[in-house]
Amino acid sequence: MKVAVLAGGISTERDVSLISGKMIYQAVKRLGHQAVLLDVYLGIERDDIEHIFESDEDFSRNIADIREIDPDISAVKAQRKDGGRSYFGPNVLKICEMADVVFLGLHGEDGENGKVQAAFDLLGIRYTGTDYVSSALSMDKSLAKELFYQNGIPTPAGTVVKKGQDKKTDVPFPCVVKVCSGGSSIGVSIVHSEGEYEAALEEVFKFGDEVIVEQFIKGRELTCCVMQGKALPIVEIMPKAGFYDYKNKYQAGSTVEICPAPIGEGTTKKVQKIAEDVFRVLRLKKYARMDFMLDEKGNIYCLEANTLPGMTPTSLIPQEAAAAGIGYDELCQKIIDMAFED
Repeated sequence: MKVAVLAGGISTERDVSLISGKMIYQAVKRLGHQAVLLDVYLGIERDDIEHIFESDEDFSRNIADIREIDPDISAVKAQRKDGGRSYFGPNVLKICEMADVVFLGLHGEDGENGKVQAAFDLLGIRYTGTDYVSSALSMDKSLAKELFYQNGIPTPAGTVVKKGQDKKTDVPFPCVVKVCSGGSSIGVSIVHSEGEYEAALEEVFKFGDEVIVEQFIKGRELTCCVMQGKALPIVEIMPKAGFYDYKNKYQAGSTVEICPAPIGEGTTKKVQKIAEDVFRVLRLKKYARMDFMLDEKGNIYCLEANTLPGMTPTSLIPQEAAAAGIGYDELCQKIIDMAFED
């Protein structure tokens, strides 16, 4: 099978995506498929792509490793000779059309907000993961929250604050401030005072024009992946310092993760049931990962859904799959197989 693995892009999660893409690409090759790893934004500057899937050239060698700081997107954009008129780099769409399936290793707004998926639908390109509608609903945290409220999904109380408008909120301190469309906890702050709130808004508005301000839930962090409507084992996430932010997500040794989570059978079933309900409410398909808080009184709150969960060495969906007896390579094959199930 010919598999094009897409990673990179120009979101704040670019570096994480590149590592996911590398690991997916290596797994796909081990599975015996013909594979090409592409940076969706930079593409491949060459004329001879007709037999690119038969080539022995390792296109993953030019993909950089993850860094400890946010990627320099302006420097990435400067590499495009055409000025970056399109999100898709040179030859990306042509190679994706040549593939039997595109494995989406993208993370962040451009890869997970449904635009790539909608473009592929129009071009007749088969891809992994959920469709454009559910991607858009899940990426916009304000829309997802509205759907949670309407369908009885427990979620922290929250409100939307828009750039240039009144910044006041009824959510009491401490509260969480985060960008409306984003992931990997980039730009997320827990604030305890008016001064911290103002500073957090100034910082988070660098990542988007709409911000979610929501109730802070003190308790245990959990996550649960759903594949084809069925919940996998739950992971408990215990950062060694602070909360589960960008550093704690992706730097090895920063977080202790336990799967299955030691939360008792009753709570486990409740979280899994809510995860499956979220999967249905957001019209998700194939697979997705839901994040939760379990407070000190045993109340469960769903924070959000991730439509293209990370596939890095520290990512959570491979851990959940492993607890269910599914290895990394087998997980990649299942994700590919799901793309062919209409």
